Amino acid sequence: MANLLWLQGGACSGNTMSFLNAEEPSACDLVTDFGINVLWHPSLGLELGDNLRKLLNALTSGQMPLDIFVFEGSVVNAPNGTGEWNRFAGRPMKDWVSDLARVAGYTVAIGDCATWGGIPATAPNPSESQGLQFLKRQHGGYLGANYKSKAGLPVINVPGCPAHPDWITQIVVAVATGRGGDLSLDEFQRPKTFFTSFTQTGCTRNMHFAYKVSATEYGQRKGCLFYDLGCRGPMTHSPCNRILWNRQSSKTRAGMPCMGCTEPEFPFFELAPGTVFKTQTLMGVPKDLPKGVDKSGYIKLTAAAKAASPAWAEEDIFVV
Repeated sequence: MANLLWLQGGACSGNTMSFLNAEEPSACDLVTDFGINVLWHPSLGLELGDNLRKLLNALTSGQMPLDIFVFEGSVVNAPNGTGEWNRFAGRPMKDWVSDLARVAGYTVAIGDCATWGGIPATAPNPSESQGLQFLKRQHGGYLGANYKSKAGLPVINVPGCPAHPDWITQIVVAVATGRGGDLSLDEFQRPKTFFTSFTQTGCTRNMHFAYKVSATEYGQRKGCLFYDLGCRGPMTHSPCNRILWNRQSSKTRAGMPCMGCTEPEFPFFELAPGTVFKTQTLMGVPKDLPKGVDKSGYIKLTAAAKAASPAWAEEDIFVV
């Protein structure tokens, strides 16, 4: 039986809500089918006060093994590096993070805040937030670039705002059942099984993207959201259109642009006015282009696509 501890730093609890809605496997399946012992979770734990501190001290001292340490939310260092703005069980949360990560078999960062710092780390970053092993694209974060868990792996990053429920539980099951060594991680320590393809993969609007037919308003069933409405699907690594949310849909399928929330730069452009839900362009060319596409190639491609666009590409062909 694998012992799992889940703590939360500077966060909105969105990843906890996502986790509790998981289906394949569910949070209950982790316990009943995979034998995971959830020692404590902010929404599920029963221990409080002295009893909680006793549990945490048993883990940090090695008296009780900690197989999986899951952290949600940013590591808050304010004010002035003390971490006093985020206290937990009698001390700054960042101190618990240091001690628990040191003894953990695996350390898993869930959500953007824990992976890259997320929204709390947006400039000017008054909370002095960091991710566990990254601050945006900068490798290091709170635990440092050289950190390795007892299993010999760096922090396993499962980003998203929030992360998809099944990304969370499937990674937890993998490490709990002895398959952590089989995980292949990308340059940002994301599991490649989820974060190699792009959000655009499986998007129902790919034909509109190909013919440069743009959506003009949110919720519209026709048109691509990339050209005008700020969709980052072609540049964002995630399986959101392969592993659907609630087994039903995704943002782009519902007519809302992908915000790129699995990438280290999220939120993009530091949430400057006029940058959200609006494609940033320079002389009509998007500043950020799909991977492998340069500006001259984009201009040639879109010109040809627009010229070849069939009449039906402008129609709402979805009847359901």
